[in-house]
Amino acid sequence: MSDSKASSNGKDRPGATAAFPYDRMTVERFRKTFPRARWNDDLKAWFVPGKTAARRFDRWLERERSQTQTYADLKGRDAFAFDPILSEYLRRLDDHLEVVTPYSRTVVDEMREVPFASWDSDRRVWTVPYRSYDALRRHWSRIEEAAKRNEPEERKKRREANRGSEQERAARARATERRRRRYPLDPQNLPPFGRPVMTSAYGVIVFVGCDGEPADPEILLASYADVPTSVDSVWGQWRPATLAELVKTWPSRAGSKIDDRFGGGLRSRSCAWQGKRPAAGNGNVLALAPKGVC
Repeated sequence: MSDSKASSNGKDRPGATAAFPYDRMTVERFRKTFPRARWNDDLKAWFVPGKTAARRFDRWLERERSQTQTYADLKGRDAFAFDPILSEYLRRLDDHLEVVTPYSRTVVDEMREVPFASWDSDRRVWTVPYRSYDALRRHWSRIEEAAKRNEPEERKKRREANRGSEQERAARARATERRRRRYPLDPQNLPPFGRPVMTSAYGVIVFVGCDGEPADPEILLASYADVPTSVDSVWGQWRPATLAELVKTWPSRAGSKIDDRFGGGLRSRSCAWQGKRPAAGNGNVLALAPKGVC
């Protein structure tokens, strides 16, 4: 539903334009509350005369929203009673539903698609009003599948099955490489040291130095396959960015001095940070400028 806007009907009559999604019963209630309202074809909205029209319409609209939500909750309760979701991961309470699952990135993504679903951090459950039951049902198969897959026993079984496998060895190698805190860089185009930068492999980090040690091509292929490198790549040392550094950091603007060092365009999918794509061989680094630099 839309709010009102102070307006005039072209004849110096005070009033307000009012617009809301069409529904026959809503229009009937609106006409009963505002019998002097007239439809304006040019504005595609109702004109409600009167100096207090805007306030009166806003109060009516708020009541309508409340009643609509109440009706939607009743409808959702009926839908649940008629075709309930029977699952150990769903609790039914008087005024809402609760989804309780092991942690799963898939569950989080699916629950965020359910309108009005919210995370209760104190009780560690997702609360879902009954008016969102239909949406929850549409996502439930993927939620339940992900929850079962992330049960402790299932995760233990997968670990046992993968023990000694090529997949486990690759995962261990990646973890070991990350603990070394090094990153392949182009010696001719080094990132700024002591400043947060975005990398494709480890996210936001701070480079602290580069001693010129050549990077092993086999390690680059195994652990940095998605990072543009060259035969001249060297290892740069890094550390995680602190919270204080992140708070003081802004995205570098297009055309800034920092951006010009990297050429091309790159957008971080998670933070929508604007930056520049480096030339091949400099580690796919996206610079972030401290406040005042850009």
